Amino acid sequence: MTDTGGDRVGAVTSAVARQVRDLRAARGWSFEELAGRSGVSKGMLVQIEGARTNPSVGTLCRVADAFGVNIAHLLEPAEEHTVKITPAAEVPLLWQGEHGGTGHLLSGLGEPDLVELWDWRMAPGETHRSLDHPRGTREVLHVLDGAVVVRVDGQDHPVRAGETIEFHADREHGYRNDTDQPTRLMMVTVTPSGEWDRRTRSRRPRQE
Repeated sequence: MTDTGGDRVGAVTSAVARQVRDLRAARGWSFEELAGRSGVSKGMLVQIEGARTNPSVGTLCRVADAFGVNIAHLLEPAEEHTVKITPAAEVPLLWQGEHGGTGHLLSGLGEPDLVELWDWRMAPGETHRSLDHPRGTREVLHVLDGAVVVRVDGQDHPVRAGETIEFHADREHGYRNDTDQPTRLMMVTVTPSGEWDRRTRSRRPRQE
């Protein structure tokens, strides 16, 4: 998670710490159990629950998958909303490229499947590599400006402004901007609900 300045990053770090601690306690899992299920080291989990680190988007994905929730759940308290509007200033920044690109998580829904809406901006030459998500995960990506190359299972798929690509994201994939112009895209990630155990590559119903 990229530090964009004190208060907002501190609030996100604290929210993640609280949610991970509460979710783990509710399930009666030790740090070792969560580490095994998520593939995140025990040391990193201790740091996360102590609000002493800003975990990467990849780490957040693994922890959320293990609990059967989406990343948005880790960033704020679970509350019932008939209508929810998130101010632009409160949208969390979860990825920042080396040349200034950004990945903002705009929203997330938890029922019946896990749905996330992302706003990605990639500067020329930037690349983001994503490990495989839980089985059955799909992504839909629409390019608003510029062009991007989406790599899925070792094969490149160029996508230009106005075009949309959808693919199975339960395998290694990534995105890169090979052009000399900035790229902006919207992404929707849909994951079947249920706790994902990376040790057995299996899913079980999520605990409430």
